[in-house]
Amino acid sequence: MTSKINLSWKSPKILCSPFGQKHDSLLRNVYYMRPFLLFLTLLLPLPGQENWPAFRGAGSRGISENPSLPDTWSSTENVAWKTDIPGRGWSSPVVWGKRVFLTTVVNLGDTESPKKGLYFGGNRPDIPESIHLWKVLCLDLDSGKILWDKEVHRGKPKSSIHLKNSYASETPVTDGKLVYCYFGGQGLYALDFEGNLNWSREVPAYKTRYGWGTAASPILHKDHLYLVNDNEEESSLIALQKDTGKEIWKTPRQEKSNWSNPYIWQNEQRTEIVVPGSGRTCSYDLLGKEIWSLKGMSSITIATPYSHDGLLYLSSGYVGDKSRPLYAIRPGANGDISVSSKKTSNKYIAWSNWKAAPYNPSTLLYQDQIYILLDRGYLSALDPKTGAEIYGKQRLPGSTGFTASPWAYQGKIFCFNEDGGTNVCKAGKDFKLLHTNQLAEDDMGMATPAIAEKSLLLRTSARIYCIRK
Repeated sequence: MTSKINLSWKSPKILCSPFGQKHDSLLRNVYYMRPFLLFLTLLLPLPGQENWPAFRGAGSRGISENPSLPDTWSSTENVAWKTDIPGRGWSSPVVWGKRVFLTTVVNLGDTESPKKGLYFGGNRPDIPESIHLWKVLCLDLDSGKILWDKEVHRGKPKSSIHLKNSYASETPVTDGKLVYCYFGGQGLYALDFEGNLNWSREVPAYKTRYGWGTAASPILHKDHLYLVNDNEEESSLIALQKDTGKEIWKTPRQEKSNWSNPYIWQNEQRTEIVVPGSGRTCSYDLLGKEIWSLKGMSSITIATPYSHDGLLYLSSGYVGDKSRPLYAIRPGANGDISVSSKKTSNKYIAWSNWKAAPYNPSTLLYQDQIYILLDRGYLSALDPKTGAEIYGKQRLPGSTGFTASPWAYQGKIFCFNEDGGTNVCKAGKDFKLLHTNQLAEDDMGMATPAIAEKSLLLRTSARIYCIRK
């Protein structure tokens, strides 16, 4: 969206000030300097661009506009550093200043390696008997050096996970003072930037659907930390005081297991907490009271919501379902706003597409187009205002599947696949594959990257790369 700035200026009428004519002259000088000062502010970087505090960055959009970011790389080209990471974790890195935070869990026993791609047979209902180490790591953004490695828990897991899941799939979130790390079924830990534990909370290990484990990340808003825990036994949305971990409120949810992050939607009418669910997606006020709900998602919900130009975008696309909906929702809703599959809109649903949504990846809204990356390697584009198709499914080559969410910068769309390759496509009305960037053979890719300053951070099963020109 292009901002229109009025640079026409009229001579101000300055009332006589009690400080005399010299003060009035200074005010006039400042006034006439306004166009130049405005020009200088346009040259400054946008606030927060240097930080990537949560999953998909601030606003959950996965977008940067830093002109120095690279669009080509390999396991050696444009690699500022790469650091091997012990254990397994599919959480994304988060960045504040020169510090990179990520979580992992090390199994001291034998670990079965996952296969790539979509398949049945990944259920592992038995809980491992071996000792695991739950860890938070802090790396230096410039060098990749591990500044500290904090073990927050040691013991046997309390729940099972899917073969392709991990015990560290929730992405941390940070406010620049503390980093909040959630390990589903184990605990929530708040650490300072030196690795000292500020506070912690034990989290019960509830049964999840098919024993697949958890993945929903915590979110921050002002002084509160919000945590959704949807499972087969006792689902809830919890608000905690971020400095102490004290529970502010807890709202029970009717939903069963889901793996989507909640989203803080600050719209023109109010601020609300949107929590996707397979049975019902619900929105809550900041006191935990339900505002509106929506039925009609697919049977498994994973993608993270986001908003743009006054609309909220929700998707749920399990590959085994006929209905894989993508919704655009207007603010101000109350009560049940569900729309039947025979319709596409109502008072609060601007449009819906019943066949569009991806399974694991979140959609990407960039330069007035919604890009949809399907797990099986297809990219399509829709108009975000109407839902009209811009172009249909286009095949992305060279991958067994996509789990990570796409991201964008410099007029390009980036799609990171499970084989460690990134398909780079041109943003626009016509599909155009520019090239593919390939990492090493052992770099299975399922974590959504982070972007900070001039650096792209790619986490794989073996290591983390800092991609930089």
